Amino acid sequence: MKSTPSISVVMPVRDAAETLPAALASLRAQTIGEIELIAIDHGSTDATASILANEASIFPRARTITVPRESPFADALNRGVAEARGEWIARMDADDVCRPERFQVQLDFARAHPDLGVVASCVEYGGDVAAQAGYARYVEWTNSLRTHEEIALNRFRESPLAHPSVMIRRDVFERHGGYRAGPFPEDYELWLRWFEAGVRFGKCPEKLLTWNDPPGRLSRTDARYTFAAFYEVKAAYLAHWLARHNPHHPDIIVVGAGRVTRRRVERLMLRGIRVRAWADIDPNIIGLRHHGAPVIHHDALPPPGAAFIVPFVSAIGAPEHIRALLTARGYTPGRDFIEAA
Repeated sequence: MKSTPSISVVMPVRDAAETLPAALASLRAQTIGEIELIAIDHGSTDATASILANEASIFPRARTITVPRESPFADALNRGVAEARGEWIARMDADDVCRPERFQVQLDFARAHPDLGVVASCVEYGGDVAAQAGYARYVEWTNSLRTHEEIALNRFRESPLAHPSVMIRRDVFERHGGYRAGPFPEDYELWLRWFEAGVRFGKCPEKLLTWNDPPGRLSRTDARYTFAAFYEVKAAYLAHWLARHNPHHPDIIVVGAGRVTRRRVERLMLRGIRVRAWADIDPNIIGLRHHGAPVIHHDALPPPGAAFIVPFVSAIGAPEHIRALLTARGYTPGRDFIEAA
């Protein structure tokens, strides 16, 4: 066994006594021995501390760091990253389970693609598909994005990676900074910032992690993960991207003209983006004006090269329908339009 691990697994833990044993067992079962575990006990009040202490007695490379319960989650993650010794920093949560070959497969993938700074994997949804159909569809969508180009072009729709599935080169943290604390999802902000800095992302096609979805998970209970929080941080980075890539900047045409879409686009307008027109198919609103711009029918969209399009529709199946419509008319993703559902 190497004295310095290839992979450091950073796992924040809070009151996870029920799920933690299975997560730890899946790490001990890894087919690669070059890993260490940095567990960050984030102010647990249940039996988490004793479970982690026992783990250290049977897994020599398991270490526990205790941080105050009131400290920001991003700070806890950064503390774990700072303590890690591996070339790669891997994430995992205390309610998830890895397949035994997870880290071997990801490490092989990373070595075969040395240009990648972040290597994620596809994941198995571990929740109630019937009760949480929306989240299950989201997991299916993330699994469909494999290459850097696919991930990058879809990053303004939603977070394109399952955070607990990622493995990150240490020098990416060193060059571009770690997690930031704020009123936003810390992982999504990190991906958007690193994309902007030119970091390349990739994803293994194998489902190497079961991403569980318990009712009390942070993404369901914390204000940092609300739709409003996602759209606020998305708007900031989308405005930056449009300023660099839209040949008609600051003008765009927005696909979608409903009230929810307009409220989301207003965040862009506050950052200097100007809506030239709204495109919709609802005959009741065609011809109206919002923020001084007319609502036109999809059929009235100008030809490719004459405008930059930003679809902002998110109903089931709508983004795929709009993308098919635009590409059929000759629009190229990233050059003529970018999706921001």
